[in-house]
Amino acid sequence: MISTNSSTPGLFSPHQLGALELPHRVLMAPLTRNRAGPGFVPQAMNVTYYQQRASAGLIISEATQVAPEGLGYPDTPGIYSDAQVEGWKQVTDAVHEAGGRIVLQLWHVGRISHPDLQPDGALPVAPSAIQPAGEASTYSGNKPFVTPRALEADELPAIREQYRRGAANARKAGLDGVEIHNANGYLLDQFLRDGSNHRTDEYGGSIDNRMRFPLEVLEAVLGEWPADRVGVRLSPSGTMNDMHDTNPRETFGHMVSALNAYDLAYLHLVEPMASDLRHGSPGIPTAYFRPLYRGNLVVNAEYDGASADRAISAGLADAVAFGKPYIANPDLPTRLYQNRALNEQDPSRFYGGDERGYIDYPPLEQITA
Repeated sequence: MISTNSSTPGLFSPHQLGALELPHRVLMAPLTRNRAGPGFVPQAMNVTYYQQRASAGLIISEATQVAPEGLGYPDTPGIYSDAQVEGWKQVTDAVHEAGGRIVLQLWHVGRISHPDLQPDGALPVAPSAIQPAGEASTYSGNKPFVTPRALEADELPAIREQYRRGAANARKAGLDGVEIHNANGYLLDQFLRDGSNHRTDEYGGSIDNRMRFPLEVLEAVLGEWPADRVGVRLSPSGTMNDMHDTNPRETFGHMVSALNAYDLAYLHLVEPMASDLRHGSPGIPTAYFRPLYRGNLVVNAEYDGASADRAISAGLADAVAFGKPYIANPDLPTRLYQNRALNEQDPSRFYGGDERGYIDYPPLEQITA
């Protein structure tokens, strides 16, 4: 187990993230890999995949849909059936046996779906009937996104209940907590931003109104978990899934400030990426949000070990979540700590497929044996 006790916090110093005691601050970011089994149930190779990465300070699971209507991609896992709960329990037990910690990311994609993925071929749902640019990934190939059906206000309690039930099922499966996916252009992000939310009722218009549904979902989840085991993910500069906002600094500054009232385990910010800047994002730096948020701040976006250590040492973040580097490097913390070379990733096997490019990347001891 990697940890240091330097008086200056760094990437390898221990940290208390809410109720979770972390031996170091290298976190595994949520990574969609499209390898769930039939019924969207975690299967044996998923158990192996997460167990291999149990040396992370904390694993944040791949995004996991809270209902059949929340599905947006082939073969992503769910957390709404008994079989899914049992599948996640196998994952959790394996991570714990290896000494790790894991939280489940709760997900509903909203408009980023397609009738081919929806029960009975229905339209995807969203805060407003606005067709996003781009294509949906379906079992028969990529297809243009459709215009979603705008949710009626009286339908929202049922979706809140789906999140609550997903949170309760995560407890049954033995997870150490949950993270609410309020980022990357999915349903809760769609409510928050005025580019995707044109509602004229109490869930649209002002920032307070657009925040209302995401905060109601958070409060539903807090009915199942103590706040110190709940995180929220936001992407203030994100353009993924055709997202934009007329004043993202004001929108996300208001949302981040509002989260202070909940004493969460952490806030997880996706920082500006090169692709966001190419698509016109203003690229709001974490330094803007750090003074606004009093709790633990986890950051994620194109970090390496040195830049992550600098961010923590400078007080800009309390932990750093690594995404793609974890795909090819199950022992990433050790490699970063020892300044060792990383395995080369195979992008052709990022999404879907079998064990190849998933659980066959060698750890250091195999390479050096």
